[in-house]
Amino acid sequence: MIIFPAIDIIGGQCVRLVKGDYATAQKVAEDPLETARQFEAAGAEWIHMVDLDGAKAGYPVNTEIYRNIAQNTHLKVEVGGGIRTLETIQAYLDLGIARVILGSAALKDPQLVADAVKQFGAEKIVVGIDAKNEMVATEGWLETSEVSYIDLAKEMIRIGVTTFIFTDISKDGTLSGVNAEQLRKLAEATQGQCNIVASGGVHTIDDIVICRDLGLYGTIAGKSLYQGTLDLKEAIAAAQQTAS
Repeated sequence: MIIFPAIDIIGGQCVRLVKGDYATAQKVAEDPLETARQFEAAGAEWIHMVDLDGAKAGYPVNTEIYRNIAQNTHLKVEVGGGIRTLETIQAYLDLGIARVILGSAALKDPQLVADAVKQFGAEKIVVGIDAKNEMVATEGWLETSEVSYIDLAKEMIRIGVTTFIFTDISKDGTLSGVNAEQLRKLAEATQGQCNIVASGGVHTIDDIVICRDLGLYGTIAGKSLYQGTLDLKEAIAAAQQTAS
């Protein structure tokens, strides 16, 4: 299983939110590139980055930061937030970004997702499914739909998506533990047809073990790394062990 350390950006600053609420933004590190290099030194191969300004605006805002990290580290960078067009995806990939995350577009513009998978390949496209009470939320989590997260995942698999990031918004940034029940339901419903990355609530090494033992593809860790409740080296080691 892959551990994805996370850097969220608002106004060029590394921040974390609680439950997606922009009013809770708290600066957690000084410099995005230096933070990424620290993650790399600890053994990370990937980094998960979100343009929170972009998610709210509907177009990329902090692009230069992601280009800087992609070109000045050996990390594979995945980026989400405000990606709404094929041209934006192409621009990110041209900067050396390994893959892009489509969130709101999956629900509001599934044709874009289908076109992106066809044009760039499934390995370059991740769909972020963010849920509140099992219903999909969009637009930087500011809107909640009537579509269940499992139904959306099944629809995305049908059009060729192979990797999902599932976030339980009620857990995100809370250090309250992953939502193992919802992750298990998603894994069972999709029957190994996709890679599932868990996001939201990671607190200690126990959460990494839970996700690993569920057979997930990856786990995103953010606040736990910044607050020191999870050690990245230890998490990477645990993720690579055989499920117990």
